[in-house]
Amino acid sequence: MILHYTRLHDDARSPAPAHDDDAGYDLHAGEVATIAAGERTSVGTGLALAIPEGLAGLVVPRSGLALRHGIALVNSPGLIDPGYRGELRVLLLNTDRRERFEVAVGDRIAQLVLVAFSAPELRELASLEETVRGIGGFGSTGR
Repeated sequence: MILHYTRLHDDARSPAPAHDDDAGYDLHAGEVATIAAGERTSVGTGLALAIPEGLAGLVVPRSGLALRHGIALVNSPGLIDPGYRGELRVLLLNTDRRERFEVAVGDRIAQLVLVAFSAPELRELASLEETVRGIGGFGSTGR
């Protein structure tokens, strides 16, 4: 399998795993950004991807940024459909209450994980079959 991509400008860095057996590909900032305390922003990577049919891209946070700086992803995980060909942008959130966060071109800001998916046929029913769990949702199994 091959993941085709295009660098949209010269400063864009190719997605790459940090280690040979990593599941995620590091995504780098393709532009400078400042995220004020408690604020969010969209940061471009300068990349466009051609995700193979049957796969989807999930943009997930980097644990080191979360631990050291409180940087999270607003819509984690971000979903990239295989038909999308625009710039891959990352929605960063600065959860720190006091410090702003500076993003420089080339900084690792997120990771891309490719996952297989299926698109089942949809069928509406008057009711669903019963299960042991039933409608038990949030907190239904205790603490």
